[in-house]
Amino acid sequence: MFNTRICELLNIKYPIIQGGMAWVATAELAAAVSNAGGLGIIGAGSAPAEVVKGEIKKAKALTDKPFGVNVYFMSPFVDEIMNLVIEENVQVITTGAGNPGKYIPRLKEAGIKVMPVVSSVALARRLEKTGVDALVVEGMECGGHIGDLTTMVSVPQVVDAVSIPVIAAGGIADARGFVAALALGAEGVQMGTRFVCSTECTAHPKFKEAIVKAKDRSTTVTGKTTGHPVRVLKNKLTNRFEEMESNLAPVEELEELGSGKLRLAVIEGDVENGSVMAGQIAGLISDIKPVAEIIQEIITNAEELIKKLQDYVV
Repeated sequence: MFNTRICELLNIKYPIIQGGMAWVATAELAAAVSNAGGLGIIGAGSAPAEVVKGEIKKAKALTDKPFGVNVYFMSPFVDEIMNLVIEENVQVITTGAGNPGKYIPRLKEAGIKVMPVVSSVALARRLEKTGVDALVVEGMECGGHIGDLTTMVSVPQVVDAVSIPVIAAGGIADARGFVAALALGAEGVQMGTRFVCSTECTAHPKFKEAIVKAKDRSTTVTGKTTGHPVRVLKNKLTNRFEEMESNLAPVEELEELGSGKLRLAVIEGDVENGSVMAGQIAGLISDIKPVAEIIQEIITNAEELIKKLQDYVV
């Protein structure tokens, strides 16, 4: 059994958190993760507050366990989403693509735990001073928007720089990644790509299949020239991005090319012309199975792995 400060902070059985992926992290997936002992997260993405409210209501009907909402600061509805999570008494939020500092007093007053996603030591230190409860340190191995440091190098540096609990994210899909994250000083892990390939995830079957078929070098990074690089599986869309970026296309044209493409892949199943956001760990994922099985397998195998590692000590 693994009991860390993250378990106590979030009132969860296992220190495993599901990534708040836009269009993918629905109430069904979040509730399944929470019911299995982890922390499920609803991805607000750029959805209007009414849509997110519907997902929160649905999750409450599907689980009596804690779950959270990921708030995306590039969304035009950030203020409305923050009001919503307070009104709905959501237990925890993760945040990305921005600083939650100005919202912290209201969130803390409402008793909501705040866990921003960070990719640098400087940002981690700055956010700790604002009063956040924990930090999700995300390496560039992850799918979707990425920084420029790996999980292996960023997690221990952030752990050394702050006193609040750290959750490792990026490149984790099994017990080996879980144990490695703990060895780096993290007190929990966040997984996205692994949970996409679960039976409860409502993403289009072709989206899941694309991940299962992926190899170790199947991902690429698009949008580097926009300042918002994104890791995705290679396809016709990424070829077009590469061509336009090599020709120094204006940022506006690149943003237009990417607009609506995540929905195209996740909801409509167009995995050639859509944005198939997935981490480098996709090459390790070879099946689609229930969330409870994914989590239990990680915990059981992690316990066995730690015993095996002890045999190396002489």
